[in-house]
Amino acid sequence: MLGNVRLAVQHLSFVILMYGGRFGVHLGSAVPCFSCPYVYGCGGNCYLMGLQGYIGFGLTWAQLWGYQGLRALFWLVVFAAAASLLGKLWCGFVCPFGLVSDWLTYLRRFLGVASLRLSRAARARLAPVKYFLLAWLALGPVLVNLGLLHPDFYLPFCQICPGKSLLPLFEGEAKYLTLELTNSVTLSLSVVLMAASGLTVAGSFFRERLFCVFCPMLALFNLLRPLALARIVKDPGLCQGCGACSRSCMMDMDELWLEREHDSGDDGECLGCGGCVEACSSRGCLSLKFLGGTVVGSSPELARGLRTGGGRARG
Repeated sequence: MLGNVRLAVQHLSFVILMYGGRFGVHLGSAVPCFSCPYVYGCGGNCYLMGLQGYIGFGLTWAQLWGYQGLRALFWLVVFAAAASLLGKLWCGFVCPFGLVSDWLTYLRRFLGVASLRLSRAARARLAPVKYFLLAWLALGPVLVNLGLLHPDFYLPFCQICPGKSLLPLFEGEAKYLTLELTNSVTLSLSVVLMAASGLTVAGSFFRERLFCVFCPMLALFNLLRPLALARIVKDPGLCQGCGACSRSCMMDMDELWLEREHDSGDDGECLGCGGCVEACSSRGCLSLKFLGGTVVGSSPELARGLRTGGGRARG
């Protein structure tokens, strides 16, 4: 079952990215998911910190053509290549922070608590937030370099990212859930961080993958989507209009269900989890493709296996 494969890959990725550094594994500073460098001994760093850092630590025009500029370019190329290779599968299959959110969903289901759904109108209103955060994490360091912002904004997104406070808890570190009293700026940022962390935990319990709605990494993936080698594709001519793809979507998307002209399957908020492929009973209507070849396609057998308890069912 695709859902079981996804679950296994998620947990293996969590172990590698959270603890791999303790055993000599380090995948570099351009990992396309929330593998937080604030976790001591992590196996690789989220690229968002590097993106802010190379801007914020002052790449002057002279440095841009020197070692620091080449280093920044190298990690940009590595990130773009990795993001293009797996596309949004990084979100659905690899991201450690996404798995933590999924654990909260499993707990909610175990307790029998109903899931909250976001309407299309609500999603449309919230969708621009991730792009605002992406713009902020790029613009903030520039404003610091120009002297227009306090130096403590040098990593403007990392300072308020709930991954910074929540992921270190899994290696026994809780210091990022305290107030930073160095000055008014650090105090304000730590208050925002704790508020964001609390809202993320509480919201993720009631609404699956809540933080992904606001994630600037997802915004980056959407911008790089034309380069993605791994994609979810729809054959509209085979669609039976049953709505199973919409009901199974952890992001409450109905665009795939309503699509009747194009092969788009992973636009917008899609995380590439493959739940729609597994839920669809129309053979070949939905497919997870890599380099144009089908890795797994929808079928009555796959959907039947999901219904009989093997895979992921939304609830």
